Amino acid sequence: MDRYQLQDLITEYPEAKLKDLVMQMLYDEIISLKISPGSRLNVNQLASVLGISRTPVVEAVAGLVEMGFVVNRPEQSGSFVLELSLPDMISLYQVRDAIESEAAFLCAYNADDTVIRELTRLSDAFRDSVTMHDIRGMKDTDMPFHRLIIDSCGNEYLKRSYAQILPYLTRYQASMLEFIGRSTNDNNPWLSNVKYNHAAVVSAIRLRLPELARQSMADHIASSLSFTSLSGDGVDPFASLK
Repeated sequence: MDRYQLQDLITEYPEAKLKDLVMQMLYDEIISLKISPGSRLNVNQLASVLGISRTPVVEAVAGLVEMGFVVNRPEQSGSFVLELSLPDMISLYQVRDAIESEAAFLCAYNADDTVIRELTRLSDAFRDSVTMHDIRGMKDTDMPFHRLIIDSCGNEYLKRSYAQILPYLTRYQASMLEFIGRSTNDNNPWLSNVKYNHAAVVSAIRLRLPELARQSMADHIASSLSFTSLSGDGVDPFASLK
């Protein structure tokens, strides 16, 4: 994140307020883990890097506090990126399970052949990326796979509910892919499950078996949680991201 990126945004969105552009930049860095969980946001430093005054940075950070991605800690005289933790991920994934499993169920009724072909492509590419420990490839195929199922389920309320948790989910997905990139089949037995879970979901949707699609998605989400919990060698795996 630098002044050149900010200038590009100003050129692209000339009517946007500067604080909103700064907020978007910080938001993107936070959910992609480019700014690590628990990091202190130094307003003066950010303003210097972006080549702007403190005021829009202060306002941007305040907006992220309101969104729940940043917390103020008066005792430490600063604002800090919300930390990740396994208990929080478990709570989030309980909601994710309810939404995505039902979306997969509906997809088995509503997905057309074009959607199924794209889900198959994304599933195959994700499997290959996991095999090669290609983090970029995983990022390019994992969330698009899940978003396509949500977008194709035909239920607007599910879509809206998913949109509310998506920013938080994206942070945990990014961290899980980092863990996959570091893992081998020897040190985490859940890796092979994660690798093939997408294919199981697609197969159920292609065969128009809604109950199986729902269960396959639930199994995938459970496998992801199990994989993550074993990625910390006995401690909260997210401690290594600080």
